[in-house]
Amino acid sequence: MSRNTNQKVVPEAKAALDSMKLEIAGELGLSNYQTADKGNLTARQNGYVGGYMTKRLVEMAERSMSGR
Repeated sequence: MSRNTNQKVVPEAKAALDSMKLEIAGELGLSNYQTADKGNLTARQNGYVGGYMTKRLVEMAERSMSGR
């Protein structure tokens, strides 16, 4: 049962965000993240993935806004 009420502003970006999530999880050493039971991961592990995603998205936005 999913309680996630977050709605994507751009639903078409879901595949790209999922891909980014898996890439970052791999970089953090969380193998098989896609099939892992996220409930068995620590809050820190799950938080790292989301935190690094946010950091990377902010960097992308800053580059876009600065024209680089």
